[in-house]
Amino acid sequence: MSRLFILIPAAGRSSRMRGRDKLLEPVEGQPLLRRQVRLALGLRLPVMVTMSNDRPARGAALDGLNGVHRAVVTDANEGISASIRAGASWALAQGARGMMILLADLPELTLDDLKKLAQAHEKTPETVFRATDATGKPGHPVILPARLFGKLQALRGDDGAKPLLQSEAVTRIALPGRHATTDLDTPEDWAAWRERQEKPGP
Repeated sequence: MSRLFILIPAAGRSSRMRGRDKLLEPVEGQPLLRRQVRLALGLRLPVMVTMSNDRPARGAALDGLNGVHRAVVTDANEGISASIRAGASWALAQGARGMMILLADLPELTLDDLKKLAQAHEKTPETVFRATDATGKPGHPVILPARLFGKLQALRGDDGAKPLLQSEAVTRIALPGRHATTDLDTPEDWAAWRERQEKPGP
């Protein structure tokens, strides 16, 4: 079996939330970060969450969850690349065949979505996969094979793996609705999303 590792970057600043922390916003009765980690654990694969020392409430949101490797990223202010570097080093050291980057702020993702991506990696572990929404718009998660771990360890800045994806042949996997692209960065985004969730379907 191809061993896939899951990285959940959670060291960001939520700078556009004006004092609130988007990763602690309640979704399905729990903090969003806890929800995302529980989803990942549902795949029964190794899970690592990167965190910063100045956000202790995020760590507290994960209390009681077993099987999560927490890593403090001391250079988190640099951006998401710091988390990706840490994740790639961890996955490489453990002999992973691939790493899924699962953003912590996608509240519509489901376990079935993650399974769909993981199963695609299992069939062709050397392929780069990227989730899209139902219209084909690129989103997340992304799965990167082990052959790219060295390049991931060299990333800098807040563009994450974007430069690497631009240089690779990427296989896109469509997920339902906007599961792959609904990221909520402001209080207004959250209010609008919650209003949509409360409306009955057609």
